Amino acid sequence: MTDIKIALVGNPNTGKSTLFNLLTGLNQKIGNFPGITVDKKVGFCRLESGRKAEVIDLPGTYSLYPKSKDESIVFQVLADPNNSSYPDVVVLVADATNLRRNLLLCTQVADLGIPMLLVLNMSDLAQKVGIEIDVNKLSERLGIQVVEMSARSNMGLEKLKTAIDNTSKICTQNSSVDATLFAPEAISGVKEIIKNENSYYALQVLHQHEYLTFFTPAQQEAIEHVEQSNGFVSSKIQGEETLARYRYLSTVLSNVIKDTGASRKFKVTDRLDSILTHKVWGLGIFLAILFLIFNAIFAWSSYPMDMIEGAFTWVTEVGHSKLPAGMLTDLLLDGVVAGLGGIVIFVPQIAILFAFISILEDTGYMARVTFMMDKMMRKVGLSGKSVVPMIGGLACAVPSIMAARNIESWKDRIITIMVTPLVSCSARLPVYILIISLIIPEENVFGVFNKQGLALMAMYLFGMLAAVLVAWVMKFIIKAKERSYFIMELPVYRMPRWKNVLYTVYEKSKTFIFEAGKVIIAISIVLWVMASFGPGDRFERIEQKYKPALNNPNQDQDHLQILISSEKLENSYVGILGHWIEPAIRPLGYDWKIGIALITSFAAREAFVGTMATIYSVDGGDEDTKTIRERMLVSVNSKTGLPVYTFATGISLMLFYAFAMQCMSTVAVVYRETKSWKWPLIQLGYMTALAYVASLVAYQLLS
Repeated sequence: MTDIKIALVGNPNTGKSTLFNLLTGLNQKIGNFPGITVDKKVGFCRLESGRKAEVIDLPGTYSLYPKSKDESIVFQVLADPNNSSYPDVVVLVADATNLRRNLLLCTQVADLGIPMLLVLNMSDLAQKVGIEIDVNKLSERLGIQVVEMSARSNMGLEKLKTAIDNTSKICTQNSSVDATLFAPEAISGVKEIIKNENSYYALQVLHQHEYLTFFTPAQQEAIEHVEQSNGFVSSKIQGEETLARYRYLSTVLSNVIKDTGASRKFKVTDRLDSILTHKVWGLGIFLAILFLIFNAIFAWSSYPMDMIEGAFTWVTEVGHSKLPAGMLTDLLLDGVVAGLGGIVIFVPQIAILFAFISILEDTGYMARVTFMMDKMMRKVGLSGKSVVPMIGGLACAVPSIMAARNIESWKDRIITIMVTPLVSCSARLPVYILIISLIIPEENVFGVFNKQGLALMAMYLFGMLAAVLVAWVMKFIIKAKERSYFIMELPVYRMPRWKNVLYTVYEKSKTFIFEAGKVIIAISIVLWVMASFGPGDRFERIEQKYKPALNNPNQDQDHLQILISSEKLENSYVGILGHWIEPAIRPLGYDWKIGIALITSFAAREAFVGTMATIYSVDGGDEDTKTIRERMLVSVNSKTGLPVYTFATGISLMLFYAFAMQCMSTVAVVYRETKSWKWPLIQLGYMTALAYVASLVAYQLLS
């Protein structure tokens, strides 16, 4: 049980989420608002009085008038006292460097009559750029407590907790605007229907009642009748209210803000933007940063990867020598350990990728990438807001598809959802790295550019290009009349918060290991069983076939064991399944073992590596080739006698993984977001077809 509920409300880019993390630490959980697929971030903390507080981080919004599904949640929560998230206190988080714009939302929330206080976040940055705020005068004029703090540098947290403890009353001033001036008859009629005397609350109900689920059908019908009979025009009244509030704020802020550094305000940011967002150099710099990231993924991770690979090899060797021989030992070492080792080895590279992404986001550069790509997105029929989910797709498609809720246009949102999985996510990274290490030599071009890093960057660019081209095609197929727009506030450049970067790397790496690990272990166990047993007496016949040779001391016994293991694998359940699908994938350059990996990858793309590790462990192989990469490198096609992993096969395989929809979690979230099986099935169909055709063309041209 908690003693008090606190809702964090504020504009985007005010540091609201940073404050939420500071207040709650690791004591957080993510869920959904009741009946809605919008994320609900909840955490817990102790106030200075010892009371336990539940903290709810509401979606960022510029006003109570929503422009997206996420923003509509703010008023739905604040308007319904019976909502499980309804707060006892609202903490309005404002950017101290842009106070006038932030206070529009503050005055709207205050007029709802909920106890609240104002946090002037980034106060240290405001002081650096010469902005001085008379906090006492501002507090007096607004009639609420005002707290200066900096969530990034952990400044003012105790003051905030004390202020929350002392906030129990609503705003002591009269409403900032008189709502009855805009639609007096309509407001009066709604107040009678909903039995609430707050005029501004009634005005907001008139604007948003269609989205409010806590009114009965009879109340909804009555409110609609009041709206129609009084000629209530929502957009016109919103504009009038906004102008009235800004006139009020001009009075409130008179002699409150003193800007002594107007000439040098955001000087560094402006200079950097002139270079980093340049219409020519900006894209080149972005590509250079991408190359640095992908080059680092190979260059910096080699030593820890070798250590992890060596550790798992040692565990397998020691296990086979110390544990009693038998089925359970083989299952543990050749199934579970081999499969898990195939995933854990890529943790250093996953960590490096997320470290760079976190740094780019924390410094404010990622917002510039979105800004630069806006024009290109519009040419293919998308809004600039589509860039945010697509860039997020570099990490994972699931939260990126959910982020598309912020796109107002239905057409833009659907197209964004349909193409985001084409952007190469972190689950593809282990596959790319493994294949690239097999077919691309580890050497530099011109002594600077690492070939493997260039190949990895090319795969990510292919994914981006495919997403853009498919979006362009869908622009003509999907019809809608809505016009989209893109408004984005570019934050100032800041030094990354290294604690947050490390925490992000830790969380993402842990999620990768445990979420992927559960799938890999389950698949590895099933694969080991299917690869260790076969129908009928096939295994017995193979043993009888080689029995004379095994009893011959002149025969190479190690080589015989390899032959027996390989033949048993081909006659196992997994081998039979693989040979059954092989005709369909042979034109792509794949053998039956790769076919099995393609099937298991539909549970999770990274399962490819675990599948290969399990199959090649069961296959036996030369004693000198102990790692998965070594065994794949020397593997030979039994029909052609040629290496399996040629350059043509490797490129074909990477293209298949770049374009195929091999992620059941993504299929599920697309269904949840679109509330229809139509779109995920279309997505699954077109991406599989695209993957097959691209792989077929690549293999046939390169072989």
